[in-house]
Amino acid sequence: MKIIPTRIAGLFVLEATPFEDNRGSFARLFCSQELREIVATRAIAQINLSRTRAVGAVRGLHYQRSPHAEMKFVHCIKGRVWDLALDLRSGSETYLQWHGEELSPLNRRTMVIPEGCAHGFQVLDPDSELLYLHTASYEASAEGGVQPTDPMLNIPWPLPVADLSTRDRSHPLLSSAFPGLRV
Repeated sequence: MKIIPTRIAGLFVLEATPFEDNRGSFARLFCSQELREIVATRAIAQINLSRTRAVGAVRGLHYQRSPHAEMKFVHCIKGRVWDLALDLRSGSETYLQWHGEELSPLNRRTMVIPEGCAHGFQVLDPDSELLYLHTASYEASAEGGVQPTDPMLNIPWPLPVADLSTRDRSHPLLSSAFPGLRV
């Protein structure tokens, strides 16, 4: 497994190294031993599967506040998405900066999104599916979000943003009064 750091501290891209033969292929997507410097004492608490039908649909940008903040491992198992993490950590050198990465079964990439970063994605192929590994269980009272079209962020989504949920459309726009997240 190749671990690729990004300019955002704690945000990594993993590239699985497949073993291929005449039957097909095998690739390890998560290994606590190989990822011990990233995972540290965290454990996977929840695994989720997301399926999104429409091309252009955007889900996110979502996060959980402390003490329920979570690290996420996001991997595309079907289709293709543009995955994005936004640094919302108070005092971070990359506060309000984002990193986007195309994820697909072909490139075998996984985004590792640290606590204090919001996450979202845009569907590039119909019926795309994402597998999420979370280091904390979902807690509705800790849920937060940022509008994916917030002008303060100026995110150049690959396609016109479509099919936003009512919840994602109703997140407040960021302002200079937003204190950031403490993790």
